[in-house]
Amino acid sequence: MTTTSRWRALTHHHLFWPVAVLIALLLVNVPFTPDFFSIRMTDGHLYGSLVSIVLFGSPLILVAVGMTLVIATGGIDLSVGAVVAITGALTCSYISDQADQNTLSAVFLAMGIGLVAAVVCGLWNGFLVARMGIQPIIATLIIMVAGRGVAQLITDGQIITINSEPYKLIGGGYWLTLPFSVFVVAAVVAITVALTRRTALGLLVESVGGNAEASRLVGIRSTRIKIMVYMFCALCAGIAGLMISSNTSAADGNNAGLWIELDAILAVVIGGTSLLGGRFSIGGTVVGALVIQTLTTTIYTIGVPTQTNLVFKAAVVIVVCLLQSPKFRAKVFGAKGPKGPRQDVAPAEPAPAADAAPKMEVSR
Repeated sequence: MTTTSRWRALTHHHLFWPVAVLIALLLVNVPFTPDFFSIRMTDGHLYGSLVSIVLFGSPLILVAVGMTLVIATGGIDLSVGAVVAITGALTCSYISDQADQNTLSAVFLAMGIGLVAAVVCGLWNGFLVARMGIQPIIATLIIMVAGRGVAQLITDGQIITINSEPYKLIGGGYWLTLPFSVFVVAAVVAITVALTRRTALGLLVESVGGNAEASRLVGIRSTRIKIMVYMFCALCAGIAGLMISSNTSAADGNNAGLWIELDAILAVVIGGTSLLGGRFSIGGTVVGALVIQTLTTTIYTIGVPTQTNLVFKAAVVIVVCLLQSPKFRAKVFGAKGPKGPRQDVAPAEPAPAADAAPKMEVSR
């Protein structure tokens, strides 16, 4: 294999352009923050810009991983931001009512209540999509709108603050010098990859996304698969809600997880998963989420004005998506070959006309 063919194969890999953009965004920060890549140890904890990107990007990675499986089935989940708010509101509300907020049993029970509520939301979405046949964007829009109101009802329209050291560990604590949320994300990603790539589950999800009716006809229970992925997506959003509320030691029913569903969808698309369903990439989604979080960090680092940061973010995302398009790369970077017939191939002889009369031999 020549160097050119190796480079061509590398650039055609589905992770090449997302990784290239991630590296480029990281390098852009160096002129503005010379010690951007430096990592220091303070009080037994690792600190630095790279650590902060992974720390603050952990909730987005979790939501995007769950969103990947939903999109792989041909659906979409707009309710994950509301699920984040509901989970954080329920958990912090229960902890705030305890006489001793540092009791492990109370913290675990509060987390369990929040996660159960998240799974119930996912079950409701899956029921509407798979059983009732409602379009996913409409079915999940219900909780996206109503969920914020539910979170506001739980918190009475106020920001609930807590002071619980055990709960603080989930989103803002450290373990083995690294943020604890990194280990949570790594565990969720590892379990997801093991279930979807080491078992037949991933193939079933892709088959349902490719053609749900054909999958049903060959014996695959597409309804059950869809309900399951919506529940898993809500569970991931619930864990992200625990991280966000834990990191701030507060529950904000109005702003927690606001627009995280859009960032999650962008992360999935940047990672190479098609919105039409079918094949998906968990690794690509993780890289896509890191691209989104790095872009957010870059916006603040280079000093983009607050009123234009969303426009700047959208422009970068458009560039990333265009670079991933084979047609766009072929038109911009690829050379067009000649449109005429190849000169080294002799033209084929014309076939006889269909209406020509057959020749007859006359015997003498």
